Amino acid sequence: MTRLLEVLPVAHLHGEGVQWNADDGCLWWTDISGCALHRYHLGRGALESFATPERPGCFAFIEGDARLLVAFATGFALFDPRDGRVRWLDRCEQADSGRRFNDGRVDRQGRFWAGTMVEDATRAVPYSASLYCLDPDGRAVERERGIGISNGLCWSPDGRTMYFADSPRHTIHAYDFDPDSGLPSRRREFARTGPGAEPDGSTVDAEGAVWNAQWGGGRVVRYSPTGEVLETVDTPGAMQPSCVAFGGDALELLCVTSAWIGLDAAARVTQPQAGHVFLYETSARGLPENRARLAPAVLAA
Repeated sequence: MTRLLEVLPVAHLHGEGVQWNADDGCLWWTDISGCALHRYHLGRGALESFATPERPGCFAFIEGDARLLVAFATGFALFDPRDGRVRWLDRCEQADSGRRFNDGRVDRQGRFWAGTMVEDATRAVPYSASLYCLDPDGRAVERERGIGISNGLCWSPDGRTMYFADSPRHTIHAYDFDPDSGLPSRRREFARTGPGAEPDGSTVDAEGAVWNAQWGGGRVVRYSPTGEVLETVDTPGAMQPSCVAFGGDALELLCVTSAWIGLDAAARVTQPQAGHVFLYETSARGLPENRARLAPAVLAA
């Protein structure tokens, strides 16, 4: 069972992409529309914020390097939150394309995956977004196309199943995944959300269950590896939960970001905790976040 422990009253415009970093004992997440990364130390209760040069869709911790690998609005870059320095690796989108990068995660072999979304239908063809995988040499390779909003990337504990959601289609898909080649195949429907709720960020626990934040539904849903609903966790006063991760020393905390972007004044009154971060005690246990593995030449350049 899962029980709400604490709500961090951060009220971020577009909280997203939460991850736990065991090295510093902190939760990290983005405020996409606020152009910021945030770090919260659980033990001290201290919050730090770092401005970013573009909207950060998602990020990854890097094996052997203190910088972050970030999929900003237009592409992939190395970002040092300590001094704000950015080194671009591959920019897949133009600033005026009507698309931007959104959700992403690292697979079990250290490849960073991130997908784009259509955010301006006057400039981009509907369902013209893509899913990219960043090679260790810093080159982005398109793996899927015909997407509305990329979300929900995560992998089974053995790394042989990839989960990916296209939010406007209300569908989470499962793929067979080849750990050696990094190629997904045999896409099939894993789960479908109900009216008014879109699948957003996901994570997988140690038992292989998929936890998915459901934007507009005010809940996180835990699915079995075969897609049955095992548990539903409400995010009280916040109808737009956006991403989930496990944190804490034993990966015993379920951590959920949320957003108030797009809410009118009336909705802000009825959703007083929109934009906050929710911490839950749960009997499930998470898995350590995968770290991106980049070629030494890329990190040294």
